[in-house]
Amino acid sequence: AKVGDTIVFKPTDPTHQSQSIDEMIPAGVTGWQGAINEEVSYVVPAPGIYGYKCNPHYAAGMIGLIIVEGEGMEANLEAAKGISHPGLAGKAFEELFAEAGV
Repeated sequence: AKVGDTIVFKPTDPTHQSQSIDEMIPAGVTGWQGAINEEVSYVVPAPGIYGYKCNPHYAAGMIGLIIVEGEGMEANLEAAKGISHPGLAGKAFEELFAEAGV
């Protein structure tokens, strides 16, 4: 993504939502927290790595990763990679980082 892009999360099944993982967003950036079964939009404010989850299904590996291009894009990469996650989420993040090549 690019700074200023709007990311829209649309739950396609009941009981889903999207929220940023505080330890996986750039320093000084405010994340998002959507309500269950409600669409949430987020305007990307800065380059960096943004990890997110569906809170009810986090341990089941329902997570995602947004990489926002620009100067300082990898400033929070090592911190984001160093977070411990419950259940299947850790393996899912490892796979996403590998797929993204970061």
